[in-house]
Amino acid sequence: METASRRFKVNVTGRVQDIGFRDFAEKLANFLGLKGYIFNDLDGSVKMVLEGDTSSIDSFLEDIETKSKNIGVELIHLEKHEVSTDFYLPPKFIKIPSTEYEELGRKLDKGIGLLRDIKGDTSTLHDIKNILKDIAEKT
Repeated sequence: METASRRFKVNVTGRVQDIGFRDFAEKLANFLGLKGYIFNDLDGSVKMVLEGDTSSIDSFLEDIETKSKNIGVELIHLEKHEVSTDFYLPPKFIKIPSTEYEELGRKLDKGIGLLRDIKGDTSTLHDIKNILKDIAEKT
């Protein structure tokens, strides 16, 4: 007997960006046969839309809360809401790449901070970030 498919949007906040969380979630969701997508939001959270049977979704979310700690995830909050099934989802769960200029700037800030520990002068990296910011403002 086939279980009815349900769809949820999920918002995950905490230390979930730049540590492999989306890769972990994508592999787990595909292993469980879920459809949907995952992406980094500019507010620092990770957003997902999941579709599948209730037991697979529950298993996915439980594993996200427990097993993702092994890759350094520190969840502050995981919020799940059922949503309409009236919009298209890809046939398997996919990670949407982050290509926004703001995301790139955030990653450059993180890299600058790490390099500061290694080398005192990071003015060149700041110049690169400012150039990218100018490009973003013009587009």
